[in-house]
Amino acid sequence: MNPLIIIVDVVLLLAGVLLGYLLHRYQAERDLQNQQQKADSILKGANEQARLIEAQARENAVKIVQASEQEIKERRIEVNRETERLEKRRTELDGRTERLEQREQALNKRQSNVDKRANEVEKMHQDETARLEEIARMTQDEAKKDLFASVEQEARGDMARIIRQIEAEAREEGEKRARKLIADAIQRVASEHVAEVTRAVVTLPNEEMKGRIVGRNGRNIKAFEQAAGVDVIVDDTPDSVTVSCFDSVRREIGRRALGRLIQDGRIHPAHIEKIVEDETKAVEKIINESGEQAAYDAGITGLHPEVLRMMGRLKFRTSYGQNQLAHAVEVSKLSGILAAELGADVMIAKQGGFLHDIGKAMDHNQEGTHAMLGAEFCKRYGVNPKVVNAIASHHHEVEQETVEAVIAESADAISGARPGARREDLEAYIKRIRSLEEMSMSFEGVQQAFAIQAGREVRIIVRPEAIDDLASTRLARDVAKKIEETMQYPGQIRVTVIRETRAVDYAK
Repeated sequence: MNPLIIIVDVVLLLAGVLLGYLLHRYQAERDLQNQQQKADSILKGANEQARLIEAQARENAVKIVQASEQEIKERRIEVNRETERLEKRRTELDGRTERLEQREQALNKRQSNVDKRANEVEKMHQDETARLEEIARMTQDEAKKDLFASVEQEARGDMARIIRQIEAEAREEGEKRARKLIADAIQRVASEHVAEVTRAVVTLPNEEMKGRIVGRNGRNIKAFEQAAGVDVIVDDTPDSVTVSCFDSVRREIGRRALGRLIQDGRIHPAHIEKIVEDETKAVEKIINESGEQAAYDAGITGLHPEVLRMMGRLKFRTSYGQNQLAHAVEVSKLSGILAAELGADVMIAKQGGFLHDIGKAMDHNQEGTHAMLGAEFCKRYGVNPKVVNAIASHHHEVEQETVEAVIAESADAISGARPGARREDLEAYIKRIRSLEEMSMSFEGVQQAFAIQAGREVRIIVRPEAIDDLASTRLARDVAKKIEETMQYPGQIRVTVIRETRAVDYAK
């Protein structure tokens, strides 16, 4: 073999090895650079992400600080407002106290002048009385006694003749005259005594529920009062709270909503608003159904739906414990009966009796009496003008134009005055009964007096040797007149004077 070729091959082999080595090294360095670049890129991304997280954390921290500062600022404003309100209230109370003191001083000065003037008048009266006694040569008591004796003697005869004449005329007039007298008598005693119930008590399962109703810083109770438009009174009464509102419908909504919240257990502002809204719709439905049912019970048709809806609101209003919607139905039926007996228009009388108190469903929202408000409302919805007059005139605020108006007023008095229609406070009832008996016993010649039939009648037993028959009639009239002047009562009170003479002997 040629040595030159071998050398060339060896050289080429060495060159190939060297070239392979150089290529391998170049490739290794290039891979190393790529890995270095990738590592730098990852590091750079990590740093960028860290900076973003740090910036976001700082931004959140700033927002939290700002929200806290805003809340603190709002609470400070609220505290300042409360402080200003209390300070204003204190200033007003101080001013009121000062004005009351000034008024008291002025009244004391005026009372001193009045007392001084009264003493002067009393002295003048005594002087004049002494002068008259000197002129008449008779004392004041003697003059009174003689005058009363002569007047009483004349009055007894006149009274007996007048009573006999009236009785004879009443018998001659017959049934027609009697009906008119009864209607007039009922009309004269018609009166209204209203005791509004402005509170409803809600029973709680336990005392802890009061805290949940109030909520943190009063949040829940404020939300409930604002949503329902009522006042919630949380006091020391065990296991109960009170819902108070002059509007009977809002009070009923508040009572029902609070009862549902207590039963449900979820008491927070959002849920409170939802429950109040649901109960408002439920009560509105009850109002509509109650008005329609009442009209059906009274046998009345053709009324506008708004009139029926307003009548339905009376379901939640009472007077002396008498439900006003039931009272309206009862007055309507009584009016129909009286109208049929007297030959009047039955349907006009029934509608007048049914709608006479419709103004009570709106009198707390508008100015004016319930009679005039109800008449204006019914006139707006096309009610018969005769019915409108019966509504407006049932308390004599306008002139009664028809006999149906008088019948509606009379039926109203009958419904309110019948036994058991309205309830009284026990203490007031006992006081009225006692006053009746004491007033009757204060007359001369009375032996015993008893108030019966829940105070609607007083029976007086007199001594027969002290009071005769004519004096018994006069005594009944005097007692009735004194009751009218000094007492307040629904309906009428019957005064019965009993004079009994007994003759007793023994067979031996």
